Amino acid sequence: MSVASTPEGAQLGSPAETPPSPDKGMFGVEGTGDVSGFGGLVRRRPTDVDSPRPFGGYFDEVYDALEEAYPGFADAIEKVVVYRGELTLHIKPERIAEVCQIVRDDESLRFELCSSVDAVDYLGSDPRRFHISYQLTSMTYRRRVRLEAAVAEGVSLPSVTSIYPTADWQEREIYDMFGVVFAGHPNLTRILMPDDWEGHPQRKDYPLGGVPVEYKGAVIPPPDQRRVYQ
Repeated sequence: MSVASTPEGAQLGSPAETPPSPDKGMFGVEGTGDVSGFGGLVRRRPTDVDSPRPFGGYFDEVYDALEEAYPGFADAIEKVVVYRGELTLHIKPERIAEVCQIVRDDESLRFELCSSVDAVDYLGSDPRRFHISYQLTSMTYRRRVRLEAAVAEGVSLPSVTSIYPTADWQEREIYDMFGVVFAGHPNLTRILMPDDWEGHPQRKDYPLGGVPVEYKGAVIPPPDQRRVYQ
């Protein structure tokens, strides 16, 4: 059996055969070579508007049950959004703990589990830049609902730790990463960064690089100063 002089598949435009280009960086990125995703990319934020009724599925039952069980429903609910098969109730931040108490304890709702508490920073696109969402699950009725509350910088919102103990470390992480204060939390301290760390790393206005690393004096350069690999 003869051996081919050129391995099969060797001439398929591999990176080694591609001439270097100053306009192309790692993983096929074009332009600046910034592979962090912050190279001038602007993503339009979708506009959340009230969804019309009927919502579909069990969403109407959840809405009606909460309205019946919670006397302050009309004042607490800012809007209701149904998107991609998920129900989101936008709550006034000062009412979030009250709503959580109702949806956990009411027999028609029974959302016993808070599986996660998350945050997003909408810097520059919303005066209430920090949006905190609570993913709730009813193990009794096998249902899910998301509660969302938005606060401006420096504005706190009530802790739900006394209602959902699983929110304890998650609220601490949001405080650590975003600087959002949860009033009434039993131990609101940093959980990921050192106690003396300055700033909150997941804020959109936090520096992307140039942060000193406590290991032999190494420094992480900002994305626009990193090497571009061809």
